[in-house]
Amino acid sequence: MRHRKQQELFVNFNTTLTTHLKLPKLKQQKTNHTFIDLFCGIGGFHLALHNIGATCLFASEWDESARKTYEHNFSGISEDLFNKNNFAGDITLVDPKSIPNFDILCAGFPCQPFSQAGFKRGFNETRGTLFFNILNIINEKKPKAFFLENVRHLLKHDNKKTFEVIKRSLEDLGYSFFYKIVKASDYGLPQHRPRLLMVGFKNKEINFTFPSPIPLKYTLSDALGGECKKEIGFTLRVGGRGSGIDDRRNWDTYLVDGKIKKIGPKEGLKLQGFPDNFSFPVTESQAMKQLGNSVAVPAIQIVAEEIIRKLNEHEKN
Repeated sequence: MRHRKQQELFVNFNTTLTTHLKLPKLKQQKTNHTFIDLFCGIGGFHLALHNIGATCLFASEWDESARKTYEHNFSGISEDLFNKNNFAGDITLVDPKSIPNFDILCAGFPCQPFSQAGFKRGFNETRGTLFFNILNIINEKKPKAFFLENVRHLLKHDNKKTFEVIKRSLEDLGYSFFYKIVKASDYGLPQHRPRLLMVGFKNKEINFTFPSPIPLKYTLSDALGGECKKEIGFTLRVGGRGSGIDDRRNWDTYLVDGKIKKIGPKEGLKLQGFPDNFSFPVTESQAMKQLGNSVAVPAIQIVAEEIIRKLNEHEKN
C-alpha cells in the first residue's frame, strides 16, 4: 500500500507542479505545516514541500544568480515570502529570533571544513561553519523536525568525524537522528545522484523510516528526447562541462540516436525532476551550475511526505 502511494505521488508530481508554476497565485492544499528553506539554491526543497501542501515562511540564499532564479519561479506562488522580506541573503547575518516560527527546517547545507579540535560539547566544533547557523536556528526556534541534504562523502569525511559532530550536535539539541544515502534513481529519476539525507524530530517517540525505492518513471532516453543505451545517466553536477564523451569525468554528454548530444537546461530540468516550465532568467552556463547544485526534487518530495505523515500521525495520537 505504501509503495503504491509513493508511485501515485510521483505520477501526480509533474502534472500538478507544472500547473501550479503557471498560475500567478496557487490555491494550496489546506495544511498546518510550515517550513524554512536554507541554502535554498533554486528552490528544490521549496518546490517539493510546496507541492505536498506545506508553506514556506522563510528562505535564504547568498548567491545572486541563484536568488534571481528562485524569485523568478516562486514569487507568484509564495508571495508572502517576498512581500514580507523573508527572502534573506547571507544567513550568517540573520538573527534567528527574526525568523517566523515554523515546523520543518530544510537545508542542503555546504559542507565546510569542521574544527579538528576534538569532540567538545555544545557548538564549539561547528563555529566558523555554516552548519553552526542551522544549529543556532534550531536551538532558537525549536521546530518539530529537520530535513537536511548533503553529498554522500560527508558520511565518511575526516574518518567520519564530521558526520559524528553533525549527528551529535543535533542530538544534543534534543532531536532524534535518522539518515540514509539515497539515489535520485531510487525515486523515479534517470540519474544516479547519491545523496546523504538526514531527518530528525523534536519528539523522539516518532520512529522514521525512509520510503522504499520506486521504479523509474521515465528513462534517460525520455529525458534526452531520443534513443540512449543507458537507462540511468551520470550524476548531474557543477564541474566537468565539456569534458567529452570519452573522458572519465564526462557527465553531460551522451550518444542519443547515434549522435553526440550535450545536455542543456531543458534536459537538466528533467534529470532533476523539475517541471518543464521552470525557467531561468540567467545564462545557460549559470543555469547548468544551478541545476548541478540543486536537489533531485522527487526524492525530496517523497521523503518530505513521509516526514509530514509522521508528524500528522503523532499529532492525531
